[in-house]
Amino acid sequence: MEATTVWFVAIAFLWTGYFFLEGFDFGVGALLPVLGRDDTERRVLLNAIGPVWDGNEVWFIVAGAGTFAAFPEWYATLFSGFYLPLLAILLALIVRGVAFEYRGKRDEPHWRRRWDRAIFWGSVVPAFVWGVIFANLSRGVALDARHEYVGTLTDLLNPYALLGGLTTLTLFVLHGAVFLALKTAGDVRARAVRIARIAVVAAIAVGGTFLLITQLQHGKPVTWATVAVAAAGLVGAAVAVARGRDGWAFIGTGAAIVFAVVTLFVALFPDVMPSTITAANSLTTTNAASSPYTLKIMTISAVVFTPLVVLYQGWTYWVFRRRIDASHIPQPTRRTEPEPTKDPEPAR
Repeated sequence: MEATTVWFVAIAFLWTGYFFLEGFDFGVGALLPVLGRDDTERRVLLNAIGPVWDGNEVWFIVAGAGTFAAFPEWYATLFSGFYLPLLAILLALIVRGVAFEYRGKRDEPHWRRRWDRAIFWGSVVPAFVWGVIFANLSRGVALDARHEYVGTLTDLLNPYALLGGLTTLTLFVLHGAVFLALKTAGDVRARAVRIARIAVVAAIAVGGTFLLITQLQHGKPVTWATVAVAAAGLVGAAVAVARGRDGWAFIGTGAAIVFAVVTLFVALFPDVMPSTITAANSLTTTNAASSPYTLKIMTISAVVFTPLVVLYQGWTYWVFRRRIDASHIPQPTRRTEPEPTKDPEPAR
């Protein structure tokens, strides 16, 4: 297998891992105002992802860095042509990360409500915009002979791309609801299960439509299999949610996300960014790649360090595997002023 193909698979693996892991983070953030009826319950939701959310975002950083190093032409065209959507994602992720850290700095309700809104929008915006971006990659964009994007922002907001955004949003909300059903207990879990039963219907309708259109317009014969597995994952998640099998439901939503992303990348190959003007302007794994020596050094590094990172993150999930509920959330202690001391009676 050529080095360029190896790194295309590696980039696809990184993006798939990112959407699988960060997907339920986004879903939990989007469900924060729905499932958390008071501050204690909202803290349950945030504590469910608290130990892992920043580690999940590392997959995005590594995917971007790997794209830059292995396919610099792809990186340059993607980050310049999709500048505004990617800027919206970056700002949302920054605000979301700050909100996680600053929410608990003060006990005032209005302070925490503001950061809760930041977490909500910092989760919803990336969940939607990532779908818009990857749908446009699958569909193709206007690239000229210099591999520069010559379209406009409104061109990126076409109906197919917007459907892709709704697909990732509904999938991530479902993924987050199922994760909370698996990770929490008590009233929060009961409401998460009810939300999951509604979200899975929306995910099947929206996601199924998007995948079918993608397969008919941009797919290959082999991607019928990946589309079928993604659809089976959603149907299996619906059955598991109805039967209260939280673990199987999470496997189902995870499989749906993984194979939906795999479908997009397999349909894309060997292009990395198709041109809608003419196929000659498209970026491919060949004309967008770094030098063979660079790819060789990167491959050695990836073989050494990737298993270590995966093992470490797996250990983190194992350590924090237990369910949590409101009883695990310490209540704030009220500060009491010391009673004033009485002056001693004067000696007689």
